[in-house]
Amino acid sequence: MKRKSTEIRQEEIKKAVLEIIKTEGIKAVSTKNLAKYTGLSEGAIFRHFKSKRDIIIAIIDDVAHDLIGALQQISLEKIAAQERLYKYICNTITYLTENNGITILLFTEASHSNDEEMMEKLNFIFNSQRKFVGHIISDGMAEGFWDKSISIEDVTQLYMGIPITHNINLILSKGKAKKEQFCKKMMTLFEKVLIATH
Repeated sequence: MKRKSTEIRQEEIKKAVLEIIKTEGIKAVSTKNLAKYTGLSEGAIFRHFKSKRDIIIAIIDDVAHDLIGALQQISLEKIAAQERLYKYICNTITYLTENNGITILLFTEASHSNDEEMMEKLNFIFNSQRKFVGHIISDGMAEGFWDKSISIEDVTQLYMGIPITHNINLILSKGKAKKEQFCKKMMTLFEKVLIATH
């Protein structure tokens, strides 16, 4: 049987971390548990990652590349701001649904980490999301869709509540939350905020 490449093993280990977080909670992420979920020995896990910290950093890097990269592209698309905002919200929700456990991991690391590199990466993720959604909102105001007197900073802060709200939704529904409905609810909420004084 052909041995799997390091890249494939690393993906399996990262997916196992998210699965453990989703099913057992972040405190259950241990090399022993990772070995159980991946079918690898504890020693084999450390052949693919030097430490648990390196696994977390790799997951955070994936978020920066996959989610933030996609959100940046959406924010720059040449379509109406309303369409971009809906697409932006739905992309975020889809990513969080498909990578259940990411929200808990990011917010736990953000609140408990004294690791400078990790904090820098998390800041990049959070600030980028706000910057890109702020760009869309600013465009919508310029296009006359939304009220220019509303604070873009406040609305981007509201956007940052989506991952937490969606995560609670996923937990309470045991992973069966309908993402399309959640997208529509969030978009309706944003529209109410953005046109509140019209």
